[in-house]
Amino acid sequence: MAKIVVLNGQRINYDGQIDYSVLGDDVTVYEDSRPDEILPRLEGAEILVTKELVLTPEQVSAMPECVRLICEAGTGYNNIPLEAAKANHIMVCNIPSYSSHRVAHTAIMLLLALSSNMQKQQAMLVRGDHSNFTKALQVGHTEVNGKILGIVGAGAIGSKVIEIALALEMEVLVYTRTPRPNREHVHSCSLDEVLQRADYLSLHCPLNDQTRHLIDAAALQKMKPTACLINTSRGGLVDEAALITALEEKQIAAAGLDVQEVEPPAPDSKLYTLDNVILTPHMGWKGFETRQRLVSMLAENIRAYLDGTPINRVV
Repeated sequence: MAKIVVLNGQRINYDGQIDYSVLGDDVTVYEDSRPDEILPRLEGAEILVTKELVLTPEQVSAMPECVRLICEAGTGYNNIPLEAAKANHIMVCNIPSYSSHRVAHTAIMLLLALSSNMQKQQAMLVRGDHSNFTKALQVGHTEVNGKILGIVGAGAIGSKVIEIALALEMEVLVYTRTPRPNREHVHSCSLDEVLQRADYLSLHCPLNDQTRHLIDAAALQKMKPTACLINTSRGGLVDEAALITALEEKQIAAAGLDVQEVEPPAPDSKLYTLDNVILTPHMGWKGFETRQRLVSMLAENIRAYLDGTPINRVV
């Protein structure tokens, strides 16, 4: 019987509705783990489950020999030092598609809200300003049909966003490492072309050394002053300081951010107060159904590993 340890179970089960017992017969769940608590808690464990918990190369190298599998409970695995895991013969797997629909819906929600300046409309109501009702509409409100959506990364989530965008009658430009065949209303092109032509730019790629700060000051300067940036992937894809400057100086029109470089942002972050930003708390994966699916897929990963036919293997 394999012992399974969940190091930060509260990250997924923040509302107490998720049942980790489906993972196996011997499961120990810790709500959270400080760095100094990680190694002692792995004694006797074969399988380690984390959710966006940062592990250092030193921690992975020092793990007990009994640890044979690290399951990252999510799509991104930039929090796990893969080379250290490989060197210590520890398998790593992830869950690549558990939240594709919900994250795609979050991206489209932000797109539609930005197109209607919804953040400004709601802020007006909060301060008692009803002039959108008593006078002509006081904020911009544009159609998205016929507009250009730029997609960076067209995996499971990016592909779902493209599908919905086509239903909204948008034109789609796609940048991926491996160009894909063009089809009606969907065209592959360079990152520069996507940046320069997109009315809405939506990010859907993993965070790694090649993509960190992919959207920096130089990239933002290439975008239209009327363009909106949407990020539901990883906060580190965007140079946040450069983005704040671009938003303050109206280099771009607005941003919708479900992810940030530091989560949650610092209490004094300007992202909370800029009127051309919609900020949400990494909600794309946090729906109840999505989290249920995540834990079910974790159980499938573990069963496949124990059966000797591992799936969703990263290393």
